[in-house]
Amino acid sequence: MGLMMKEKKAVTKEVAKRYQKASKKQKGVILNEFIALTGYNRCYASYVLRNSGKRVLVRVKGKIVAVILGHPRQKTVRQRKRIYDEKVLHVLRSIWLISDYICGKRLAPLLKEMIPKLEKFKEIKLEAQTRKKLLRISPATIDRLLAADRKRQSLKGRARTKPGTLLKHQIPIRTFSEWDDMRPGFVEIDLVGHDGGDAGGEFAYTLDLTDVCTGWTETEAIRNRAQKWAFEALIRIQERLPFKLLGLDSDNDGAFINDHLLRYCNEKQITFTRSRPYRKNDNCFVEQKNYSIVRRAVGYLRYDTEEELKILNELYRHLRLYTNFFQPVMKLREKTRIGSRVTKKYDIAKTPYQRLMEFSCPQKETKDALTKQYEM
Repeated sequence: MGLMMKEKKAVTKEVAKRYQKASKKQKGVILNEFIALTGYNRCYASYVLRNSGKRVLVRVKGKIVAVILGHPRQKTVRQRKRIYDEKVLHVLRSIWLISDYICGKRLAPLLKEMIPKLEKFKEIKLEAQTRKKLLRISPATIDRLLAADRKRQSLKGRARTKPGTLLKHQIPIRTFSEWDDMRPGFVEIDLVGHDGGDAGGEFAYTLDLTDVCTGWTETEAIRNRAQKWAFEALIRIQERLPFKLLGLDSDNDGAFINDHLLRYCNEKQITFTRSRPYRKNDNCFVEQKNYSIVRRAVGYLRYDTEEELKILNELYRHLRLYTNFFQPVMKLREKTRIGSRVTKKYDIAKTPYQRLMEFSCPQKETKDALTKQYEM
């Protein structure tokens, strides 16, 4: 095995000292030994030994420059002025924190609406130049500037789903023909357990509901996973929804797979479907919200008292406004596979409120109420 480049340079430096002082006959012997050791071409080897430590002219990127052979060349330092300075980074960090550490592709489209709101409520104070820079910053630059701040949280959830009864055979598995998730009203539901790592006894759950089309999300805490509490929480959530409930999709949890909920959906002409057993990705929209909304807000502690249940629901009343009005969502538009490589293309990030306002289905009174609430 030959010498590494670093070792060759060290050998050259030492041999060159002897070579330059040696007689013509001795130089031939030294040169032969040097070639055998390094594997260099004879002409190049003699050139290196003869000129090591001396100033020579070489061509670098098409230009003739003078260098000292054997000395490391200094790297050229880019002199371009930094555009996004510490003032911009400081404000960007604040907005990023308020936005719950979202990625650059979600944060960049939000800045245009977020900055005036934060200035209005005196959360941030900007100079004109800083504001101008923030409004034109790209998603990639945001991710690059915040890369050092991003390496932190990593939490994992625990499932508390129990299989439903034989009634699930009366509830069809969701198919594309039954669902029209290109308009608001078709939702996924799931339960998130707050056991704190101890599954014994009674503890609270959060019912999580997500609209597939707009990303609109509602949450409601219940005292346990009994069918009665899950059904009552679903009715309360339905009353808060700014659109008509058209379709309901759940996993095979016994809290949802029951005669009471099935009869209610039939009476209200709500399409009730379920996911395939052991296929969590069938409910991918609500599963993602289980972490990004519920777990990030209330964590993994145990909540099992009436007081804690009341506090959870009070928190969720405020959290729904933050999530639906100020948390942008990107939707997958295209997915292509070429060999083993998968390419995904997303639309421009928008908040659930913005997506909902693009549809005509919510009544004018509902839209006016949402706009008034947003402008407060």
